[in-house]
Amino acid sequence: MPRVKRSTTAKKKRRTVLARAKGYYGAKSRTYRAAKEQTQHSLQYVYRDRRNKKREIRRLWIVRINAGARISGLSYSVFMHGLKNAGITLDRKVLSDMAITDPAAFAKLVELAKTAV
Repeated sequence: MPRVKRSTTAKKKRRTVLARAKGYYGAKSRTYRAAKEQTQHSLQYVYRDRRNKKREIRRLWIVRINAGARISGLSYSVFMHGLKNAGITLDRKVLSDMAITDPAAFAKLVELAKTAV
């Protein structure tokens, strides 16, 4: 049985790794071994950070809502509890946007939350 020559497949694999590593610093963009290791790490980081990004964005929304609520004399937790009791189901993204772009409407929501608590 003849032996398998890997030239085409191996070159394609290496070319793919080096293409992914384009723009990396030093040997990580030029040598296959370093590029392979760095791209594996990079793929792990990007997978992890897609989830971390969601956490960070949610934290930012909460900070903005808290700031808007405290201007009207209410803490974040009391404000959210009041909204829930009042039956207002707006998500944090919308509330955060309202706190920044439309403070008057947000103040009305805070008043509704105050009466519901």
